[in-house]
Amino acid sequence: MIKILEIILIKDDNMNLTRINPKNPDKDKIKRFIEILRDGGVIVYPTDTVYGIGANIFNEDAVRRVYSIKKREYGKPISVCVSSVDEIDKIAFLDLSSKRFIEKILPGPFTVILDRKDHVPDILTAGSKKIGVRIPNSPLCMELSREFPITTTSANLSGGKVLESVDDILRELGEAVDVVIDAGPIRKAQPSTVIDLTGSKPKILRKGSDLPFYII
Repeated sequence: MIKILEIILIKDDNMNLTRINPKNPDKDKIKRFIEILRDGGVIVYPTDTVYGIGANIFNEDAVRRVYSIKKREYGKPISVCVSSVDEIDKIAFLDLSSKRFIEKILPGPFTVILDRKDHVPDILTAGSKKIGVRIPNSPLCMELSREFPITTTSANLSGGKVLESVDDILRELGEAVDVVIDAGPIRKAQPSTVIDLTGSKPKILRKGSDLPFYII
């Protein structure tokens, strides 16, 4: 009973907690979230794999906040979320072969590693010339990243376990973020599968979700 009361108190006391339907997100709420991101804010939002921490990738102070919130070393890069395959071309080099491959698996629970373009901030990629890109299979994520790419790194402390519920995220990250978007628990929460497309053929760097037969 005490635990239940603790959860209720956390939700009641956290004025930045907003519930939303990720499949049919409220447009007015989306506008508010985008304004927060545009102004350098940091949010927690649900993806198709886990809850992520989002910030405008072109606001370096906001990206630094993400590293600070996660207690993540600056030598570890952070992936980005975009709204469509066409948007990838604005931040990374995309040849015809890579584009065709990406169109088969995205939107979906995958992160593709590509060669980044020079205007992408070094802090985001830890100085690397590569960048990890996601298009989650989520209307909410697509709307949040429609104006500019946002960071997509799991909403937990660096090196810690994946957190499946908003209550766990609130306990671990506290008031460090500006808004927590609550879409309920994510079933079978696990990180995305990471596929490197910078070589002569796709290479799986991390296996997360089940892989389609054509890339195993």
